[in-house]
Order: sequence, then C-alpha cells, then structure tokens
Amino acid sequence: MFLCIVFEQASILVLTVWWCLSYYRCLLETINGSITENDKLLELIFVAKQIAILGSTGSIGRNALRVIDALGPEYQVFALSAHSNVELLAEQARRHKPRFVAVTNSEYIAQLREFLGGLDVEILAGPEGLTEIAELEEVDIVLTAVVGAAGLPAVLAAAKCGKQLAIANKEPLVVAGQLLVSEAKKNGGTILPVDSEHSAIFQAMQSGTREEVNKIILTASGGPFRGATVEDIRNVTLEQALAHPVWNMGPKITVDSATMMNKAFEIIEARWLFDMPVDKIEVLIHPESIVHSLVEFVDGSVIAQLGEPDMCLPIQYALTYPQRVAGISRRLRLEQIGNLTFEKPDFQTFRSLPLAYEVARTDGAAAAVFNAANEAAVEEFLAGGIEFVNIIELIEHCLDKHNVITSASLEELFEADAWAREEVRIKVHRSPTEKQVS
Repeated sequence: MFLCIVFEQASILVLTVWWCLSYYRCLLETINGSITENDKLLELIFVAKQIAILGSTGSIGRNALRVIDALGPEYQVFALSAHSNVELLAEQARRHKPRFVAVTNSEYIAQLREFLGGLDVEILAGPEGLTEIAELEEVDIVLTAVVGAAGLPAVLAAAKCGKQLAIANKEPLVVAGQLLVSEAKKNGGTILPVDSEHSAIFQAMQSGTREEVNKIILTASGGPFRGATVEDIRNVTLEQALAHPVWNMGPKITVDSATMMNKAFEIIEARWLFDMPVDKIEVLIHPESIVHSLVEFVDGSVIAQLGEPDMCLPIQYALTYPQRVAGISRRLRLEQIGNLTFEKPDFQTFRSLPLAYEVARTDGAAAAVFNAANEAAVEEFLAGGIEFVNIIELIEHCLDKHNVITSASLEELFEADAWAREEVRIKVHRSPTEKQVS
C-alpha cells in the first residue's frame, strides 16, 4: 500500500512538472515566435525517445512523421532515409531537424545537398548508410519501412544493437525471420509489428500467454479480385490489379494484395514473430477491413482488434508501447459500419497462400527465394513484360528449382535472393518461342 501511495504521488508530481513545462513552452512560443532554444531545456528534463525512420518518404514513413508530430516532444526524429525521393526527404529534414539523413541511391547525393541548402545535418550515402543509422547509439527506436530486402542488413544491425525495432515492411521477417528473432533475443532487442494485422495479433495476445493460444486468424480484404475464379483472373489487366477497394498503397504492395501475396508473407511473418506453429495460423477474408486480426485462446475466447483502415494507429502503438496515448487515428463507429462479413479464401485461385504454408514449414532460404521471385515477377508485370497469372507461375518455378538450404546465413540468404531474381529474368526474357511460363 505504501509503495502504491508513493508511486501515485510521484506520478502526480511528474504530470504537474510536465504541465508546467508545456505551459512554459507555449508561453515562450507566444512571446518569441520560436521555441528552438527552449527545446533543449525540455530535452534535459525529459529523455525523449529518439527515432530513426528508414524509408521516410513512403506512405508508412510519412504517416509515422504525422504520428510523431502529434505525440509531442517526448518523441523526436533522429534520422531519416529515402532511396531517391530527395526533394521530399529534404523537406522532411527541414521540418523535423534530424541529426542524420541517408539516401540509399548515391546518384542523388548532389541533389540532396542542393535541396538541403545549409541545413545542419549529416548526410550518409548508399545502403550502408541505413546500417550506420541503425547502429547509432543515440537511436532508441528504428522504424523500418524500406520496400524490398535492401534494408535487411540495417534491421539485423539494429537487432544486434538491442534496439527497439518497429517493422512495417514484410521482408525482414519473411526473408530472415529466424536470424532476426534470434539476434533480437540474444541482444535484448524488441520487435514490434507495424503492419495492421500483426499489430492486431500482438495486441490481442496481451490477453493471454503464447501457450494459451489455440490459433491466430489473419484477416484479408480479399483485394480487387475477391470472389474471382481461376478463369476470371487469366485476363486481369494492370489497371484492374492496381484498383484496391480499401487501402491506398504503392503499386508493388497493391499487386501483392491482388495476388494475396501480402497475406502469404504475413503467414510467414506470424510464424517467426509469434513463435507459432504454421498449423495454428489461419486466414479469413474480411472485406470491410475493420477486424484487423483475431486470436483464439484454448478456452474458446476470441480476442480481436478493430479499427478504421488507418495505419497511424499501429504505427503509434509500436512507438508508444506499452503505453496507449491519444493520437490522430480515425475513430471507429460500428453503427456506421453495419455488417461485418467473413469467408474462407479460395486456395485454388490464390495459390500464393498454400505456397506460403509450404515455405513457412521450411527453414533456410526458401522464404528468400519466395520473396525475391515475387519482387522480380511483380516488377515485370508492372513493366508490361508478363501477364498477371505469370507472377505466381514464376514464383512456383523458382521454388521448385532452387537448392534447399537449411539454417541459412545472411550471405546465403542474399545469394538465394540474387539467384531467384536472375532466374525470373532469364525465364521472362528468353527467346519468344520459349517465353511461355510453365
């Protein structure tokens, strides 16, 4: 009882001091029109969480910056990165004043310097710049939203440094889930999911222990071809594949939703992220995208996380965990939603799902091949080089042909990745008489 009273009094004192400092901050802003110098005073009293965002110019990165703005001075941007969108990166740097910025495509360094002008920020170049940011001692949280496997070395570096990892892109856990989870555990790091489905599972699992989980249920919108048959998707156009009914995403991720490859990846992610046998992971089609995923416990209870299709909520939860604070996410009004519907996915039409279960049961490099073949095939589809149905055919071809490697090292994973990309290229661009994908 004594400890509870002391804790309560300490909490009141902290809140009082914080309120006074916030008032002081506003007063200074009103008088001076600037709070730059006085931010230093706040930083001395409160140790702000320093955040690095890898891939800050994408949709996740832009939303993360909105979330950080709303959270206030307890959360600060320490580093930002982009691949080639240096104009937006420079704009973000001028607004958020990070200590470091990185551009992974070194050809854009001169442009970035020009856009930054005389801004006091250290510039890093090339993919190794991401790793350097991830290893910075001052960084508390590394939010990774780099599309593809390019950011994998940086994510592993952050895990080795014991950082808090907020993972938005699927590749780290898909390609190197075994390695990544092992490094994080060994070095005291924390992996928190940012994608809406795994964030929902993570939140629902707070209601029990891993041993009490009967199964995980990943929900999927069904994409633009929900209810389609094998025959229906044979003549799908690029425009149709990019017309997602719910989410506004980049072209690669939107095509992944159309093939349901995004859900296939999530099966593999869940296997590593929650240390869950593949047979305990299920997928349900839920076109309203309100129930983001569910967990069924051994007593029959099913715990679900619901919310509007808004990435700001899982981003914020990953940054503030284990706390919950007011944020900018849209509020759910169930009376406006009406009905919530669920249905089983069609494994014959969406062959990416049964493939994912096979890959998830296989340790080693199979997942690296699965991911790389998909990236290369989707790139060919977006460029008009293949038909929609050829995407999965190319992935199956690579999985059938690759040499099985168990307990793969990072170097072996990259070798498998490079092999799969080259295999897709060869298969697509061989002579016209041989070009039909089988």
